[in-house]
Amino acid sequence: MKNKATMPPGATQRSPQPGPRKSITQPNPPRSNKRPAANTIDELGDLALSTRLMRLSEWTRRDVTKIYKEYGLAFESKWFPVLYILSRKAPLSVMELTQELGYAHPSVIALVKEMEKQKLVRSQPSKTDGRKRMLELTPKAIEWQKKMQPLWDKMRIVAAGIYNNGSSILKAIINVEAALDECSFYDRFKKL
Repeated sequence: MKNKATMPPGATQRSPQPGPRKSITQPNPPRSNKRPAANTIDELGDLALSTRLMRLSEWTRRDVTKIYKEYGLAFESKWFPVLYILSRKAPLSVMELTQELGYAHPSVIALVKEMEKQKLVRSQPSKTDGRKRMLELTPKAIEWQKKMQPLWDKMRIVAAGIYNNGSSILKAIINVEAALDECSFYDRFKKL
């Protein structure tokens, strides 16, 4: 605070306002329903494709989680593929689930632990191999799945409107996955 002697005539001292103060130098975060302005990542084009896909994934996951919350479900959208696969193919070992998802093993372990903590997934030792953990949905997860099915039906309609707007991003992703199955990015790089 300024000393009264150094303040302009007629000015009064004000006490600081309680609560967090916003810095003038900090930019406002992008609104959740708006795409941020073009940035360096956008300018990189193909070189930053994986970053842009991650950004799309985060935008979608955030909104889907918000929808679940509005319908009274404390369900993270990142858990969806685990719930869906286990609803169709349980019980599965962690390795089988990893293969189904196509994720890295540590990522699957982390998702399963989160879902176990929320009482959505349970694991039991395999009857044929005690070293394996067999995963299945809990009654709570099965009940939630019934509540989520009508939401998924609506989400499918929304997704079709976004992802099939004159060009099919899903078809492009299928083509990229097939190309990478044929020869990885790394192997292609090494051939140059």
